[in-house]
Amino acid sequence: MATLLDHCSLVRSKNAGPFTLTFDFMCHDQNAYDTLVATGFLNQHLFATLFDTDPQKILVVNHPLALAVKVSLPRPTVQGDLHDSDCYAGQQYAPLMDMDMDMDMDIGPA
Repeated sequence: MATLLDHCSLVRSKNAGPFTLTFDFMCHDQNAYDTLVATGFLNQHLFATLFDTDPQKILVVNHPLALAVKVSLPRPTVQGDLHDSDCYAGQQYAPLMDMDMDMDMDIGPA
């Protein structure tokens, strides 16, 4: 079972302003980066499903020189809203950590 931690030395989520959530996936090395990108695991459909948002509003950017992938999407609630359970968005990456990348590659188009 391959997980994100098999490829990434750092996985984090954070706010990119009060309306946008961003994820950073920083890989161990070139081989890990190439393998992660080739799986297509980090795609719009995955994040649209997890965060109940329109896939067209999700930006997935590969940064080969930084050996990183960045994903940005609208926050489920505006930062600081009464229903905001994670004001800094630092816990939003957690559902991704236990996913089996081999099994979950078919959850949507890359």
